[in-house]
Amino acid sequence: MVDLRSYCVAQGSLRSARWDEAPPATLAAQERALASPPGLTVVPEETPTQAMAAGASPVAHAVDTPARSTAQNMEAKEAPAMRTVALDLGVRKICLCEVADDLVVRRVTGRSLRDLDPYIGPGTPPARVAFEACREAWHVHDTLAARGHQPIIIDTTRVLRIGVGQHGAKTDRRDAEALARALARGIIPVAHVLSHARRELREQLCTRGAMVETRARYITTLRGIGRAHGIMLPTCSPENFTARVRGAAELPKELLAHIEPMLRVMDALDQQLAEVETRLEVLARGAPEIALLATVPGVGLIVAATFVGALDDAGRFRDAHSVEAYLGLVPCEDSSGGRRRLGAITKQGNPWARAALVQAAHVLLSKGPEDDPLKAWALAVAARRGKMIAVIALARRLTGVLWAMWRKGRSYDPRRLAARSAAGLEIASEETARLADEQTAIARAEHKIYPRTRPRRTSKSSRAAGAAPNPEVTVR
Repeated sequence: MVDLRSYCVAQGSLRSARWDEAPPATLAAQERALASPPGLTVVPEETPTQAMAAGASPVAHAVDTPARSTAQNMEAKEAPAMRTVALDLGVRKICLCEVADDLVVRRVTGRSLRDLDPYIGPGTPPARVAFEACREAWHVHDTLAARGHQPIIIDTTRVLRIGVGQHGAKTDRRDAEALARALARGIIPVAHVLSHARRELREQLCTRGAMVETRARYITTLRGIGRAHGIMLPTCSPENFTARVRGAAELPKELLAHIEPMLRVMDALDQQLAEVETRLEVLARGAPEIALLATVPGVGLIVAATFVGALDDAGRFRDAHSVEAYLGLVPCEDSSGGRRRLGAITKQGNPWARAALVQAAHVLLSKGPEDDPLKAWALAVAARRGKMIAVIALARRLTGVLWAMWRKGRSYDPRRLAARSAAGLEIASEETARLADEQTAIARAEHKIYPRTRPRRTSKSSRAAGAAPNPEVTVR
């Protein structure tokens, strides 16, 4: 029988290990290795000191045998139910990135969504497609959903958390890859998808806002031209501006001829604006919550419709403070080390809804009823902190009141609000029954916010003759 020690020395197994090699096996371990069946490498034993230094004991390493059983290897690997795709939407190009098993398997760049039809078009395997919220996000969402894919819109305010623009390197290809990898890991910050009714409402509000801004810019320009000639144009409402300017006696004919083209444009703009506002009223009549919110003093059609279009669904939010934070009306905070620091409002979220609420707070504070509890509370804040802080505070509280009214379907009740805060308005609405004069309040609000689509009134002679009232609406 061959001596084991002599055999190991001859084979060089007992030599000292180099710095980049594993330590040599002990003699007992080599004896066990010779006695073990062929094909299996047995891990040498460790002393207690070595085990404590190495942590967990190593597992056995197979040399010739497979890591899994033969039956497991013969089974087909389970393919993912849907592919993982991300898009970086741009004005001039769209970058597509697809990942599988944490590897990028496809990168494609196209000028439009139609160029990507071979990968996410009709008839392609279903995929989860993530992309950031932007102007064309709704169109892309509807298109991909119609093709059988699962579109996911990403909240752009939180994309930095998933690696977009990391290490100062930001390109369309990198952004698409970062979105795809985040989607595969399940850490995508999903944004809310508006319903089609709210999208149409937003579009009408956006169109009206652009036309109102254009008209305001024209009025400012015309007033500047008049001041350059030493003439102060009359103060009036925007709807009557062109008529008042043409009827101004102190306006020279030469100056009137100079600004006449702008006045004609404003006349056409006023006509188109009236049609847009009529369509907006028709849309608002299909959303009863708009008339409900308009029962609050200072809140009209535009403010209520903007608030409803921004939130889409009152049930999405847990409480009033969540709505206030969503619209950026809560103070920013920088607290550390037991010290709390509060600053100005965050101004996050929908800027148009926030501006509309601040404008409603201005109206309520200046022209609201004297016995209104919200106004009394804002006046007390203004006496302590100033008017501007009071206006922002009133806008924040008004946000909570509107949300509570919308969620519970209750009209504005200043008597209950005088005894409870905006945070307790929801509890108060659960404790009390529906107000007896709620329909009257809503009817009064509809009369306030729907001036262009009110029912046509019949004349006294028609009523005397027994003519039935005309239920048709009249465009005014």
